[in-house]
Amino acid sequence: MCGICGFFTRGSIKEGNLEAMNNTMRHRGPDDAGLELYPISGGYTVGLAQRRLAIQDLSPLGHQPMTSADGRLSVVFNGEIYHFQELREELSDYPFRSRCDTEVILAAYLRWGDAFVEHIHGMFAIALYDREQETLYLARDRIGKKPLYYWMEDGNLVFASELKPILACPGFDVRIRRDLIPRYLYQQYYNAPNTVFEDVYQLKPGHLLAFHCGETRESCYWSVCGAYEQAQQSLITDYDAAKTVLKNQLRQAVARRMIADVPLGCFLSGGYDSSLISAMAQEVSHDPIRTFSIGFEDPAYNEAEYARQVAAHLGTRHTETIITEADMLALVDSIADYYDEPFADSSQIPTMLVCETARKDVTVALSGDGGDEFFCGYNIYDNVAQAQQLDLVGGITWGVGQIPFPGGHLMDILPFRVQVVAENRDPRTKVQFASESYILAAHAFLSGQEMGDADAVADIPCKYPVEKVYAEVIRRTGARHQGRGAAWQIRRMLLDMDTYLPGDILVKMDRASMKYSLECRCPIMDTGVMETSFRIPHGFKYRKGDKKHILKDIAYDYIPSSLLDRPKKGFGVPLDAWLRGPLREALTDYCESSWLSRQGIFDVPYVTDFIARYLQRGDAGPASGANYSKLAWSFFVFQQWYERHILQRGRQ
Repeated sequence: MCGICGFFTRGSIKEGNLEAMNNTMRHRGPDDAGLELYPISGGYTVGLAQRRLAIQDLSPLGHQPMTSADGRLSVVFNGEIYHFQELREELSDYPFRSRCDTEVILAAYLRWGDAFVEHIHGMFAIALYDREQETLYLARDRIGKKPLYYWMEDGNLVFASELKPILACPGFDVRIRRDLIPRYLYQQYYNAPNTVFEDVYQLKPGHLLAFHCGETRESCYWSVCGAYEQAQQSLITDYDAAKTVLKNQLRQAVARRMIADVPLGCFLSGGYDSSLISAMAQEVSHDPIRTFSIGFEDPAYNEAEYARQVAAHLGTRHTETIITEADMLALVDSIADYYDEPFADSSQIPTMLVCETARKDVTVALSGDGGDEFFCGYNIYDNVAQAQQLDLVGGITWGVGQIPFPGGHLMDILPFRVQVVAENRDPRTKVQFASESYILAAHAFLSGQEMGDADAVADIPCKYPVEKVYAEVIRRTGARHQGRGAAWQIRRMLLDMDTYLPGDILVKMDRASMKYSLECRCPIMDTGVMETSFRIPHGFKYRKGDKKHILKDIAYDYIPSSLLDRPKKGFGVPLDAWLRGPLREALTDYCESSWLSRQGIFDVPYVTDFIARYLQRGDAGPASGANYSKLAWSFFVFQQWYERHILQRGRQ
């Protein structure tokens, strides 16, 4: 685990510049640092750098950049190749010098060329330079567990695990993409390939980019839709067989992720996913494993008791930390330091705190991330099924709702949930429910257009029109959609795997864990587990309203249902109380007219009025009464990020 950065450029980036760029990621790799420059033809220079968090082979033999035995290749790598021991045997003709997984990447490339990514499994962001071809390859793992950014301009390329090294690169010109800010304000994160900056991109999950002297070639070696479509050709239609195959895949994934030369443990919230992963880790381990949870003083959020009960049942060495509201507020100022692109999922704060707790005792932690997306676990999937059943009625309601009414239309006085179903007419975005007022408000932060023009919603890029791809894949595969509302549920699950999981959930955990130099491993996102989940009929995952049915069934093999069956509370924070309380002054300062005018991004009259109305009565809508803390928090985080990374950069 580490951070990587580098370049392929004819520019004036020197060794000292690359070292400074690399050191912006010291938190990602405190154990070692390395860099090398390689002059090549055409006046180009390739630079590779890495900050190392030593996990496998703690000796100097794991130092990066690592060069192949024949001197042809050099690589820097962030992540873990979980089956590297099997690969070493398959590639035994290569003269391995270390015991670390990095070296198998070099051997795999020498055997398979740029198809090497199809043969490696794990979480990874890789930069590999081939001297013979004078080509730099950038590769990202299948689901996007590890981040990889790149900046291209004037035939030059700069890459990094985070945006900080790119911001520190000589010649980088800060140009913010204003067109994407409404989507960010609405959904609270950026999705690959987009970023907050012009000409800076995220390499998409499952993609390989080849760069040679200003020429770029990008290819996709794995995709959610492609893997789903292929897996649907070999469905496991017997429930007991599906459970057995999935259980074995999960156990194998957990066992592989427990290979480390440093202390290892598990996050344990007491929910199904983390409890199952902890149980399997305990089953594999010779000694009691370490488990970690946090609790909250507020009983409305506190699940520590349940984690404690599960830990006691499994016999783990459990550590529980109770955190206060003051503990969480103390981390607000650090959000922009470690989430160096605007990111406003507020559960990042308790996630940082549980990572801090774990890092005191271990260097690697296993998590249950991915269970909700791959096995139909979110509450939104219930809503999706209901909406599919009500879609016809919703269309009729939409038509009737256009009847004029004193002061507006009939639609305006219908209950909010009815409005959402009725307004959901665009076939490209059927499973992305949202209040039009929220979308229009996000748009108005920049345009200043008053909310109310419902016809404009389709033209505002806050939703993802890629759903038509999922719908076509589902239609073409003839998937067995057991249960009512299954087709829409599958569309939403595929969408979440493509967008929400890599753009939000994995970013949240990557930055939170790396803040404390902690490696987080996610067995449910093992290639075999993901592809097995696509072979399992949907009715095994969502059975008569029971979400994650087959995953729960496996968990019950280890833990009594009485310890697991309860409503999920999640990692929430009291945003509205914060923004209208201890963060009120800072939020007010960020929307002060002269400050906004100098910034030149947001519409000054609209934003100042919006925040003033929100702070006064907790809503900013046109008589809807809805709470707009989500938009206010997204705006707050953006301004905090702007102050930290743009204004302070300008003062240096």
